[in-house]
Amino acid sequence: MFDEFGFPPGPDLDYAAPILDTFVYCSRAAEGVDGDEVDRMIERSQRRNVERHITGVLVFGSGVFFQWIEGPTAEVEKLIASLHDDPRHYDIVPLDRSVEKRERLYPNWEMELVGADDIRTVLEDALESTKDENNIAALRRILKHLDVGSLDTLGRI
Repeated sequence: MFDEFGFPPGPDLDYAAPILDTFVYCSRAAEGVDGDEVDRMIERSQRRNVERHITGVLVFGSGVFFQWIEGPTAEVEKLIASLHDDPRHYDIVPLDRSVEKRERLYPNWEMELVGADDIRTVLEDALESTKDENNIAALRRILKHLDVGSLDTLGRI
């Protein structure tokens, strides 16, 4: 690909990268939300997210949700609004929100469920595969948070 003057892109320009809205949050599961309900949530999300061009990962363990969502801004905003109206969880804590031109961290995951014990591996794999400086910084912040305390301790008093 060449710019308007016929020159190849510079080293830090990525014309192929889309503009993505990213929302990362954690929340507490409502009483009665169990693994079966989470499996149903994932199944529905996977079908809907294909149409919405949303990808991401959901971690569920010890009654806590941790989710990374990425996609077009309008679709992510609709999804955020629906999250706040969803009675299956509460105490929603936004951890990160950005809109930037970058590669997807989870390009083939319409929404994948990852166990709380595996989140570190998923985040480290994403860190190794990304070249985007903003993604690297965000992943390092999240991993640092995990070093302080596991996801299992979030939401406990």
